[in-house]
Amino acid sequence: MLIAATLAVLAALVLAVIRAIRGPTVFDRVLAGNSVGTLAILLLAVIGFLNGRPEWLDIGITYGLINVISTLAVLKFFRHGDLAYDAGEETK
Repeated sequence: MLIAATLAVLAALVLAVIRAIRGPTVFDRVLAGNSVGTLAILLLAVIGFLNGRPEWLDIGITYGLINVISTLAVLKFFRHGDLAYDAGEETK
């Protein structure tokens, strides 16, 4: 059963990579990149469970936090053109 779950996650990973390559807009590519990160976390969890290594979940949680922060940074860069953008500076 877990091998079927691993194969399903790998199939979804391939589809997300295809979307990242063929995505018509930058935001589609960023969303696909975020999906790849999420699927990588699921793959880490399943493989860790198959090997009896629960510490892989800690690695997955850490990778998830990095994934969220990097996605937000990339989206902010593409929207404002600068990571140091501050909305409060416009009102002054």
